[in-house]
Amino acid sequence: MEHWNIAHPLNQHWIAAPPSRETYIAPSTENPMMLEDESGRLRLTGHIVDDGHSYVTGCILAVLGTEQADGSFEVIATQCADLPRQPQRWEAEDSALTVAKKSRPNVKREKAGKLAIVSGLELTGSGDDDLSLDLLLEYLTGDACGSPEQTKASKISRLVIAGNSLAHSSPILSRDDFAARKAEMTKNKQYGYDASSYNATPAERLDTFLSQILPCLPITLLPGVSDPANVALPQQPLHPALFPKCRQWANPPTEMTTHGLDSVTNPWEGDIEGWRVVGTGGQNVDDLLKYVDDVTPLEAMEQMLRWRCIAPTAPDTLCKSSCKLSVRSH
Repeated sequence: MEHWNIAHPLNQHWIAAPPSRETYIAPSTENPMMLEDESGRLRLTGHIVDDGHSYVTGCILAVLGTEQADGSFEVIATQCADLPRQPQRWEAEDSALTVAKKSRPNVKREKAGKLAIVSGLELTGSGDDDLSLDLLLEYLTGDACGSPEQTKASKISRLVIAGNSLAHSSPILSRDDFAARKAEMTKNKQYGYDASSYNATPAERLDTFLSQILPCLPITLLPGVSDPANVALPQQPLHPALFPKCRQWANPPTEMTTHGLDSVTNPWEGDIEGWRVVGTGGQNVDDLLKYVDDVTPLEAMEQMLRWRCIAPTAPDTLCKSSCKLSVRSH
């Protein structure tokens, strides 16, 4: 008989988010860089460090240089893993069939379509959301614009919603919000869960929006900071109970199909029309930008690909879950 001890991991899993900061850069002009491995730490010096190259805590790289008398390490050159080889389309599927010693099905593989990626819908459930959602819906379904734009929209084969679909709907309050809420409830002599504080309108509006798109397009839905999911990465998929109108299109969390609503984890790696795709809700990019100046989000994503590390600042400043299920045999 096997016993699953899940109580302790769940207590670690549902934790409050740490206080938010605007930047991790010290106000002084000196921001020393340290190189760390299993043997210890070294302070890095040299023109490469002084010239303002963008490095953050957790990035993986090799450095070439000499150790100085004061214990510092003067850097001559640096090297990261750099971009890996991009797999060809259908390479993962063909490799799996080869390993399984199966022949490829005699099915014509269509030309790849386009991905529509949106993020930060932050629905509040008020009337302010209607105009932007209606415009997005009409464009994706081909009801807006003229013939040229409709032709472009017809090539979209999947919609990816990359986090923050709802506004302020996280079930776990931040430390400051929790303290303020506790003080207010104590003052009003209210104890326990206050059901009146829950507003289901944003989730209902998102459910309606998704149900209008799903007959035309499959959707991949990632959770974000403001969505009702755990704070620590990896975030678990949004629960299907939030989307009763989309239930007929919903797929099990372990499966991804060509058509339907795929509620996935954050970060997420999947296969779309033969292409290998990896995506996040953006927390890793936002946290990385707090370490550097004059770096765009696109440049930050490129650097993470070159470092081959999707969340270099976790768990130092980016909340990361390390809980595991404990299995005991009796």
